[in-house]
Amino acid sequence: MSVLFRNPDESPAYLGFGMMRLPKLADGSIDQAEVNRMVDLYMSTPGPHHFDTAFMYDGGQSEAAFKAAVADRYPRASYTLTTKLVAWMACRDEASAKAEFQTSLERTGAGYFDAYLMHAVRLDNYQTYDAYHLWDYMEALKASGKIRQYGMSYHATPELLDRLLTTHPGIGSVQLQINYADWNSPEVRAKENYETSLKHGVPITVMSPARGGALALPPESIRAILDTSDTKIPYMQWALRFAASLQGVACVLTGASSAKELQENLALAQEPRCLSKADQDTLVRAIQAFADLPHVPCDMCHRCDASCPQHIAIPEIFSALNEVLLFGAQESAKGLYKRVTEGKGKGKAHLCTSCGACLPACPLRIPIPEYLKSASESFDLPSA
Repeated sequence: MSVLFRNPDESPAYLGFGMMRLPKLADGSIDQAEVNRMVDLYMSTPGPHHFDTAFMYDGGQSEAAFKAAVADRYPRASYTLTTKLVAWMACRDEASAKAEFQTSLERTGAGYFDAYLMHAVRLDNYQTYDAYHLWDYMEALKASGKIRQYGMSYHATPELLDRLLTTHPGIGSVQLQINYADWNSPEVRAKENYETSLKHGVPITVMSPARGGALALPPESIRAILDTSDTKIPYMQWALRFAASLQGVACVLTGASSAKELQENLALAQEPRCLSKADQDTLVRAIQAFADLPHVPCDMCHRCDASCPQHIAIPEIFSALNEVLLFGAQESAKGLYKRVTEGKGKGKAHLCTSCGACLPACPLRIPIPEYLKSASESFDLPSA
């Protein structure tokens, strides 16, 4: 297993401030006072200082919180900013998609964006960005000086990533989900997407380095491996330092929800060197141990979909089940299950009749009905 780590004597990637999980008040609004404290704490550490938000985060509250905490309180030259354009959710047509830029510019008060990204590019939405001529729009924004570079946050296959980076050579950055739990995941394909970006020479920003906080307390077998190291650091630091020590990674985003969480994460900014060779070896062992944990080895090929007479959302349901099997994340897994089984043609697990029609279609020979039964026991209501 090859992992392209930086030399231990090199400096790690810098830590960015992700603004997707900002602290909230009881009424659901963002706790601006706490955000301001977090920003002040972050800005007091050695730079660079980078903020990452999006048009759709908290219905625009995130961009507005950035303005109040950063743009209104710090010189523009003291930070960089990324925000994102979403064409597949909030827009009905090309004009409304392009109008997001001006809205984001006004909300953030930033004057310009250092990076402007196509948001959450996936297999089921990437064509929308083409249909709305948004790649050309990004080029025009860059030429006008309103953005310094453009790119995408990406959640799909390395094959599509390779095609997009080839077709759009002006892409200046790509944001990828990378963490040591997902490194060899057949669903996320983090290692392959990482290597594809390296091949094209495109700088990488890492999102979900701690897998939404799950790696703050990884499974017991993983903790046992990390605990063998002489480097006594919190489990969250192992996750952040893994991502920050990878070659080609420019920035690692932390999505803290409080000043306390951010303070713990900022320990990375105080460490001038990458992981030692011994700690790199420890994390490689942890990566392998994740692959050995009980889970559904589905690679999301969707070949089973067409054969299911009940139209069950098989791969998506297995993603939710893996959240339980790997991380014990029952509540978040229930939320994922609900999302992926809502709507026409997205049958729930309990609809499986064990007819076996899906089995010949699966190249991995997964016992699909057995896992769907487990999913139904975990997620479906007794009355379903």
